[in-house]
Amino acid sequence: MFEAEADGLRELKSANALRVPEIIDCGVRNGEAFLALERFVFDPADAVCESLLGERLAALHRHTAERFGWFRDNTIGLTPQINAWCNDWVEFFRRHRLEFQLELARSNGYGDVLDRPGEELCKRLPELFVDHEPLASLLHGDLWGGNWGSVDGEPVIFDPAVYYGDRESDIAMTLLFGGFGKPFYEAYANSWPMERGHEQRLKLYRLYHVLNHLNLFGRSYLGQTMQLLKELSPAKAGSY
Repeated sequence: MFEAEADGLRELKSANALRVPEIIDCGVRNGEAFLALERFVFDPADAVCESLLGERLAALHRHTAERFGWFRDNTIGLTPQINAWCNDWVEFFRRHRLEFQLELARSNGYGDVLDRPGEELCKRLPELFVDHEPLASLLHGDLWGGNWGSVDGEPVIFDPAVYYGDRESDIAMTLLFGGFGKPFYEAYANSWPMERGHEQRLKLYRLYHVLNHLNLFGRSYLGQTMQLLKELSPAKAGSY
């Protein structure tokens, strides 16, 4: 897990878009795995720093690959995240993100309520991508408010779950738990506007993370999971 995180930081740094912590060392000592990183002292993030974060995140997303995935698997929290290369984004997301989490949920005892709506969503997934062919953008992968900070007025990102995918995935994660203000979203949109239909896709990408939280932390996330599945049902498809 730590080796994958270190590789993710190296991948992010290679884009030369956002600052990430320098890697001091990674390995095993006395039977304990470790990852030692540059130490930061964070400042309160102001509107200028948030705007820089939005602008530079768009620059990060313009660093692209020919296919979706990554050269290695990693983790999202403590959950394995499969990143096998794939030429088709819808297939990649269905197989390695949505179906993977739904199978975990089934093994955790939620199959009775999630199997049917989950299967229906997987079948109609292509409908959400009509006229949307995303680039394989370099993603932070776990960009919630606790995984970025301000150092001397400059935005820094860390604790990634890197892969190449639809840039809207990163934006969706920022919407889950707060920590990003209006200047961030305005700066991102000015640098690279969102595409038609993104509202429903943002719900889809949030579902992946909410499912992961359900599998990691339990039933308190079931209601949010069911609500997103409801909003992504055919009856709601016309809302975007």
